[in-house]
Amino acid sequence: MSDLEEGGDLEEGTALRLDWDKLTKVGLAGQRVVPVVLQDADSGDVLFIGYANTQALAATLERRSAVLWSTSRDELWHKGATSGDTLDLVEVRVNCEQNSLLYRVRPTTGGACHTTTPDGRARPGCYYRRVTDAQTLEPV
Repeated sequence: MSDLEEGGDLEEGTALRLDWDKLTKVGLAGQRVVPVVLQDADSGDVLFIGYANTQALAATLERRSAVLWSTSRDELWHKGATSGDTLDLVEVRVNCEQNSLLYRVRPTTGGACHTTTPDGRARPGCYYRRVTDAQTLEPV
C-alpha cells in the first residue's frame, strides 16, 4: 500500500506526520528568527504559524501587511504576493519573554492557507484537521 493510500499525504491525508525536527533545522541553518502566530483580529482564530526576522518585522510594520521569513526558501515572504490572499496588519504584539510575536491581521480574501478546499478556494486557516489519536487526523 502506498503512502497516499494509507492517508499519508502531508497536507490532505489522515496520517499524523509531525515535523519534530523543524526547529532544529532552522537553528542549524543559522536563521535568526522568532515564531509568529497569525491571528484573525476579528474572529480570534489562529490562521497559521510563521517566522520573522528583523527584515520581516520591519517590512510588516512598513507595509501594514503580514511579511514573514520563509525558513525553507531563506527569503522574505509577503503573504499573498502570489496568491492574492494578503493579511492586512491590525497590530503586532510581543510575548513576555520577547521570543515570539503575534500578528493580529484581517484577511483581504477568505483565505490564509496555501492549501485549498475541494472547490479550489484557499482555506481560511491552516488548522483544518484535528488529531484523533497518536497516528490519525480528521477534517474539522
